[in-house]
Amino acid sequence: MVFKKIKENKLFQGMAAGLIGAAVALAFFLPGWLDRWEAKTWDLRVSTLAKPSDATDKIRVVLLDQSSLDWGKEENALSWPWPREVYGAVIDFCKRAGARSIAFDILYTEHSKDGVSDDQIMVDAMRTMPVVGTVFLSRNTGSETSWPDFAPAPAFQINGMEEWITKTGYKSYEYVTFPIPEIAEAAHILANVQMRPDNDNVYRRVTLLEVFDGKAMPTLGLANYLAAHPETKMSIAPGKLIIGDKTIPIDDKGQAILNFRGPSRTHQAYSASAVIQSALLLAEGENPVINTEEFKDAYVFFGFSAPGLYDLRPTPVSGVYPGVEVFATMLDNLLTGDFIMPTPLAFTIALTLLIALLAGMFSSWATGTTRSVLVYVVFMALPVIICFAAYILGFWLPLVVQETAVAVTLVSAGLIYYTTEGKQKTYIKNAFKQYLSPDVIEQLIAHPERLKLGGERKPLSVFFSDLEGFTGISEGLDPEALTNLLNTYLSAMTDIIHEEGGTVDKYEGDAIIAFWNAPLEQPDHAVRCVRAALNCQAKLAQMRPEFYKSLNKNLNMRIGINTGQAVVGNMGSKSRFDYTMIGDAVNLAARLEGINKQFGTYTLISQATKEQIADAFPTREISRVEVVGRKEPVVVYEPLLPEEITTEKQKLFKKFATALKLFYEGNFKQAESLFSEIAEQDAAAKAYVQKCAELIAQPPTNWHGVWVATQK
Repeated sequence: MVFKKIKENKLFQGMAAGLIGAAVALAFFLPGWLDRWEAKTWDLRVSTLAKPSDATDKIRVVLLDQSSLDWGKEENALSWPWPREVYGAVIDFCKRAGARSIAFDILYTEHSKDGVSDDQIMVDAMRTMPVVGTVFLSRNTGSETSWPDFAPAPAFQINGMEEWITKTGYKSYEYVTFPIPEIAEAAHILANVQMRPDNDNVYRRVTLLEVFDGKAMPTLGLANYLAAHPETKMSIAPGKLIIGDKTIPIDDKGQAILNFRGPSRTHQAYSASAVIQSALLLAEGENPVINTEEFKDAYVFFGFSAPGLYDLRPTPVSGVYPGVEVFATMLDNLLTGDFIMPTPLAFTIALTLLIALLAGMFSSWATGTTRSVLVYVVFMALPVIICFAAYILGFWLPLVVQETAVAVTLVSAGLIYYTTEGKQKTYIKNAFKQYLSPDVIEQLIAHPERLKLGGERKPLSVFFSDLEGFTGISEGLDPEALTNLLNTYLSAMTDIIHEEGGTVDKYEGDAIIAFWNAPLEQPDHAVRCVRAALNCQAKLAQMRPEFYKSLNKNLNMRIGINTGQAVVGNMGSKSRFDYTMIGDAVNLAARLEGINKQFGTYTLISQATKEQIADAFPTREISRVEVVGRKEPVVVYEPLLPEEITTEKQKLFKKFATALKLFYEGNFKQAESLFSEIAEQDAAAKAYVQKCAELIAQPPTNWHGVWVATQK
């Protein structure tokens, strides 16, 4: 009788521990406080179990990679951006090969620099087969606020759209940037290429369609399918989007969870240069580089993967995943009908409660070290096994809430046993001492990330630099001279970065990527970063005469700086990894480096960096820029060393600021007049003279004072 009462008491204690564990876990889970860790465990499941589908081989990806850029430069003297006839050749090859359709992940928002005839070549090619054109939706700014007459309205209808918007509270987009009218008219369908990452800036979901001006706008992956199957019927209701005979689970924002097919570049990819060469050879009646049978009946995507074009995005399967591959994965899921399904909340709550109760009851029954350890191992592993199995079945079953429930349950059971019997504490202490020293245990508790690959999210000041025209310079040097030049230049710049406490992420040829505030905390990281940039420019100015002797050219460096949240840590594989960073803040710094070219400047910082440095350095506002891939425009500034601010420059900058204000207000004629007065002394003013002339010739319909950057 006493023995039975003791057993019942222990069972009661175990169930109490289980209820405590489930309550605590759900209290953290329901408000979303576990989402960050859940996302990481999901990425592990995806990277471990992702595999191709039956539809994977029906998709082809043409990538404008670094080798294509090099080929275009070296073999055909093509400067970036490429002429439109090049893309016309890609379309011609796909048509000859019998591809179903082709979608370009490129925004053609301006006319070709090679003239109207170049645009027409691509337009003529687009009319020969189903081609998807692209637009960029935004809630903040864009070229249009209503559907323009020159753009074809969507030919498809989605039953239930109005009811779905009403029930879910979906918010339509207010702005859109369309391609030039000629390309918009020639496109068989227009698609949105704006994507929204999760809160940690990793792309796990995709929105199949958005709404603008009362019209449904498909995302690139869906649009590629509709271009090939325009007769497809669609309907939408809360929780699901029906496309033909496929039912896709969506949330109230219209997002579906992607079912990735494996590591980076899962779908068969081809270099753009090989496709273009094949098109030219076919036109001449010769055998192509690529067998046309490989593209027969395929859905084709064209996008960027060259590092310098910055369309690489973090995904569960890769930190540098080509953005176009996300759309290809979306189409793959659509063809197969196997988007990942979210687990119903009620099921997750019930399963968490059940596992916690079982963990509590079994822990109450376990006696002795061996049995207790076995219970810990089994129940900590059980949620992992269940969630991995759920992934195989096509469900995202939350793992962290179950693990939290089990962990809290086991700890609660230990505390209960300690307070009631005083045995559990001794067991835990002795069990751990057999394997690890107290010091090591403390370190692992404080820094568990040291046991595995991974990183942390923290504010960084990010530095991107690149030498102006270095490709052309390097072509005129022998390998030894080129190596000596790079070593001399990189050593001098790296010394300055290190003096300011920066971390050099990597070198990419002549480019330097660095950051501050990791791994050590640096409260003044933005000041350090900007000071390093200005000192690098000053050092290069000192070295420039010597470089000129050997190059017969001046060596100039462009720098872009941004401050913001990024993920930093050891990333890579188990056998090879680097301490590096990823995130939207990193991408923006890279974009700012390239934007220097548009204004003739050499150092640009974002408004976020400007706010961090306060008055540490004099700065002048250069522009409000909308960069490709970002929703909101960025205010950019040019920093200077205090000794650079002469009386003459103060007058010049004052006149520039007055002209810039007029430009923001849309008074382009007066702005152009003021900019012209200082254009000979100031490259940025000269750039604005040209921009004002363009805007005077073609006045914008919805002016927000934003300079739209058309290159990634």
